[in-house]
Amino acid sequence: MTHDFVFPRGALVMGVEPVLRFQSAEERVKGLPPQQETDKESGLLVWSVLVIDQAAERRADAVVTVKIAAPHQPVPPEAIPGTDVRPVVFEGLTVTPWIDDKACWGAHVGERHRCRAKLGYSLRASGMASVVTKSAKAA
Repeated sequence: MTHDFVFPRGALVMGVEPVLRFQSAEERVKGLPPQQETDKESGLLVWSVLVIDQAAERRADAVVTVKIAAPHQPVPPEAIPGTDVRPVVFEGLTVTPWIDDKACWGAHVGERHRCRAKLGYSLRASGMASVVTKSAKAA
């Protein structure tokens, strides 16, 4: 998918951090350090980019995560001078839908099933770049 389709009003980077693999209680007791998750296909390290979707209709939907597989931590674009705002364009963006059924309950005998499942999605990108403005293109 294109960046503009997923983020029609743009996206702002809040931060980048490593995605850590699940660590069992047994591993924690042994004192094993957490390991960073690796991409199943490429073997590269997986990074989580926290993003504000400027087109979100609800506050709860405004903050999303985009995962990037890369050998080193991706560097966010420079902030707009005088602000902490970092507009970004994601390259190679893919969207994977999934069903979030954590809100479903009532599976016991005699109970009415109440399903409040909703459609969720996972975003992945191959990279990120600075937003090129029209004035920058003309220069």
